[in-house]
Amino acid sequence: MIAEELAEWGTGHVEVPAAVRAAALRHLLDGVGTALGGLRAGPMPGEPGGPSPIPAVVVARGLGGPPEATIIGSLGRVGAPAAALANGTLVHALDFDDTHAGGLVHATAVVLPAAFAVGEQVGVPGRAVLEAAVVGYETVCRVAAAASHGFHARGLHATMVAGVFSSAIVAARLLGLDAARTTDALGIAGSQAGGLLAFLHSGASTKQLHPGFAAHAGILAARLAAAGAGGPANVLDGPHGVYDALAAGAVDLASITAELGTRWETTRIGIKPYPACQLSHAAIDAVRDAVRRGGVRSGDVAAIDVDVHPDSVPTVCDTRRDLARPASPYAAKFSLPWSVAAAVVDGDLTTATYEPDSLGRPEVERVARLVRWHVAPTGGPAADAPGTARITLVDGSAVPGSVPRSAGGPDNPLTDEQLVAKFHGNAGRDTTDVVDLLSRLDELDTIEPLMAALAAAGTGRDRP
Repeated sequence: MIAEELAEWGTGHVEVPAAVRAAALRHLLDGVGTALGGLRAGPMPGEPGGPSPIPAVVVARGLGGPPEATIIGSLGRVGAPAAALANGTLVHALDFDDTHAGGLVHATAVVLPAAFAVGEQVGVPGRAVLEAAVVGYETVCRVAAAASHGFHARGLHATMVAGVFSSAIVAARLLGLDAARTTDALGIAGSQAGGLLAFLHSGASTKQLHPGFAAHAGILAARLAAAGAGGPANVLDGPHGVYDALAAGAVDLASITAELGTRWETTRIGIKPYPACQLSHAAIDAVRDAVRRGGVRSGDVAAIDVDVHPDSVPTVCDTRRDLARPASPYAAKFSLPWSVAAAVVDGDLTTATYEPDSLGRPEVERVARLVRWHVAPTGGPAADAPGTARITLVDGSAVPGSVPRSAGGPDNPLTDEQLVAKFHGNAGRDTTDVVDLLSRLDELDTIEPLMAALAAAGTGRDRP
């Protein structure tokens, strides 16, 4: 059974190569930054360290529990499941967190909350937290990639479907569960897999909540297994397993455990340069390439044509919505025409692009209505597809643009300097202590100094 193989590997000695450790540290830093950015972009609290109006944080504080773990940006501790609920939501709040192209999952949003909450709860060294995070990264990426776009095709958010398994195995490893109990935890977690894509047609905030749900569920699954609850070992390979129930199309079950410990998906996770759906990034980069080549200004544009991978169309080119006039900032992040138009008008896409005051701009809407997309299969995953664009100008001339793949992925990564700049842009204040502590995570006796720094980083914060 696949769950048994994962559990056996995930609870044993895992020799993590230096390159994989470095990749995991980059993603944890990026995730902390996006969490602080999500906190910073939310409503201001009444006073430093006081109750936050961010719903997931409010609810997590209300859940309470023993003082086991820290909510990022908050003073005081709550139970580990509650902290994971809040932190998973914060990491994903801006949709600026990392993406694994093969599985189309936001890996850190489900790995970091479980690793930090349970790692803080049990007081293990930073090295153990990092190794548990790597086990989580491998699990979420492999479980999702085995049915690439298969969960999305059924109207489900792969991050939550696959995320419950990674959070469960992270928690189980840190709690010291053996392989048999970890198999139970994976089986229990599978009954909590879900996450509807219904948010695409409204201004609902459920997508941001999905990683929090997954991290919370995974920790509870591990605790239930530790207490003696049983879970089905066939949760992944069926019958009636997660792929039978929730995935469409072909499923490569063998890939989930193939080359565990030698092929590292942790190094194949991309870091976003734009706070928008990853499936638009190749088109955005291709259009920006054309703008640079031709010195194009928005007033010059008569039409914009972009090629789009077929798996991207239902998510970012869904014509059941008015893509040129998004209903909310989050809907704008899932509109390829609007994001392309904003990039042309503004010259870049930042968190400010998707603030409420940026919606409804006539020039962005005008250009968005000029964007036409053409379905162009490429054979690879949609999130790693090439980008091709053609801007037709009002004088009748045309400027091409293209990229072999979007920026930020493993084959076109952000530099360390760009990553740190993104972190500070999200964090919004002097958080060099957080960068330093994360860079030395391997050396920390416990992660308490890091979590204390993360608690302080959100209090007394400035506005963007």
